[in-house]
Amino acid sequence: MSTDEERPGLSERLWRRAEGVIDPFGDTEREVLPTDAFRFILFFAAQAKGPFILLLLIGGLAGAVDASLYWGLGKLIDILDASTPDTLLAEHWPVLLGLGFLVLFARAAVMLANTVLEEQVIAPSFYQRVRWQAFRRVMDQPYEFYQNDFAGRIATKIMQGGEATGDFIVSALQTIWSFLTFLFLAATILAALDPLLGLVLGLWFAAFLLAARYLLPPLREAGRRRADERSILNGRMVDAFTNIMAVKLYDSGRREHAYVRDGMTRLLRAVRTLTRAITRVRATVFILNGMMMAAVGTLAVMSWMNGNASTGEIAAAMGLVFRLNQMSGYMMFSVNGLIRAYATVQDATGVISRRPAIRDAADARVMDTARGDIRFENVSFHYGKDGGVLDGLNLHIRPGERVALVGPSGAGKTTVVNLLLRLFDVEGGRILLDGQDIRRITQASLRAQFGVVSQEPMLMHRSIRDNIAYGRPGASEAEIVAAARRASAHDFILGVTDPKGRRGYDAHVGERGVKLSGGQRQRIAIARMMLKNAPILILDEATSALDSEIEAAIQENLATLMEGKTVVAIAHRLSTIAALDRVIVLDNGAVVEEGSHEALVARGGLYAQLWKRQSGGFLGGRLAAE
Repeated sequence: MSTDEERPGLSERLWRRAEGVIDPFGDTEREVLPTDAFRFILFFAAQAKGPFILLLLIGGLAGAVDASLYWGLGKLIDILDASTPDTLLAEHWPVLLGLGFLVLFARAAVMLANTVLEEQVIAPSFYQRVRWQAFRRVMDQPYEFYQNDFAGRIATKIMQGGEATGDFIVSALQTIWSFLTFLFLAATILAALDPLLGLVLGLWFAAFLLAARYLLPPLREAGRRRADERSILNGRMVDAFTNIMAVKLYDSGRREHAYVRDGMTRLLRAVRTLTRAITRVRATVFILNGMMMAAVGTLAVMSWMNGNASTGEIAAAMGLVFRLNQMSGYMMFSVNGLIRAYATVQDATGVISRRPAIRDAADARVMDTARGDIRFENVSFHYGKDGGVLDGLNLHIRPGERVALVGPSGAGKTTVVNLLLRLFDVEGGRILLDGQDIRRITQASLRAQFGVVSQEPMLMHRSIRDNIAYGRPGASEAEIVAAARRASAHDFILGVTDPKGRRGYDAHVGERGVKLSGGQRQRIAIARMMLKNAPILILDEATSALDSEIEAAIQENLATLMEGKTVVAIAHRLSTIAALDRVIVLDNGAVVEEGSHEALVARGGLYAQLWKRQSGGFLGGRLAAE
């Protein structure tokens, strides 16, 4: 590495120092973020008190500098009226020097400080800090949370919430505070010229506040609705793109077009409501400002006619009110943005600031490597409904035992696994792992005990290496390759290329692994499970997407992997089920039969009926995974 790379220059060090004032990934111990938008904003503002207090001070200075410029303009005109070219510099050089310093240095210094504070110190890092903390809390939500919403909508809430929180604080401290400072100084200067001018400005501001009192609440509601409709539309589009294969195969009637168009129509309706509210606000401001400027202008001219005001003072007064006209229009636009930001934050808190339905107990302990003793004791679970699914289930799986869960679709097989992984909490009874209620174990350490391969492989749009290594963070390259070889995946991995030219283990697999075939995705998932090497294995149709040759190549390694582990297999191929220690038959959420494959076939019960319906080595349609 060169010396320049090791030692950044002075300019780079200054940039980094300003950008490092706020930690973009700082967090708090608070489990649930505030649900009220105002408290949410204050909560995050308190995490960067110094920069925001400084922004408040600089905003006030900016307003003072603006007002001073117009006062200085009036002073300059009076000096010019009273001077000749020969006496101007000799008699008034201190005032002229002061005006030059105000324009060239004071104003520039305030504006530069304001820009650096907003653009370098606050905007990047603070916005990111809000998003990071929101993301962390959303990730703590249970599986059911994600089943009930669009993934795209959730992501949008996090992104919009962070941006809107920062925009609200910056706008409130910078634009509005600067305007109020300028207004106070302008009123002071005008009142000093003529008390009636100060009275006009006071009446104008009172009318301004009254208009805001009646016009801003509809604007706020319209902004909230627009933010919600925008996130819904985004979720619908992401849903269509994520499931593009289903759209291509089944949507010949362009139903997806109609679904997204409906979302766009709803957003358009919300936007039109919002823009109407904006127009009402802006029209009111135009009328009030016109009346204010006309009144101040009339009174100022009358004061000059009566000899009570100089030409410079009239120029200063008119300059101040013209500037107020510009600032008030911009400020009302900023208030519009402020209201929209507030509504967006309130909308986002509905997703971000939600207490997780499944949480670690206060005294939850971290489990070391489990032996694999699993007990369901009188477990009931109905997905929040009045009944159905599981009702009083009792089940014992001994350490090292390999069992198959079999039964018709809807019998409760997948529910049993989801409860064991604590993706849902039981509604009655309890589940024990090595004699401990799983609700008294931390969720992270509980799930660390399981290696899972589902019928639908869970791959991320990352490299093949990252997908395999997800099973064991920090795994070496040799360990990743070894796991891929055991899953009969290494050879095909070497031939994979993605659109960006990345090859082999560096190639990205696409969203949900769409760039790979079903069998390839399954082998990546099996490699990940093998790398994790957890004490309990859950196999949900783990080899269903594989052809017979590949399955045979993997079976031996799977058998080796299962040695000494507790195994729960759901609706596996019959060859695998027959080789397991025990078959547990579920129907209507209860165990109706259990025993060895041979014993159950001989009994002639439900399992025997399902056995007869096998086709091509698979269990029949009623055995499809839930």
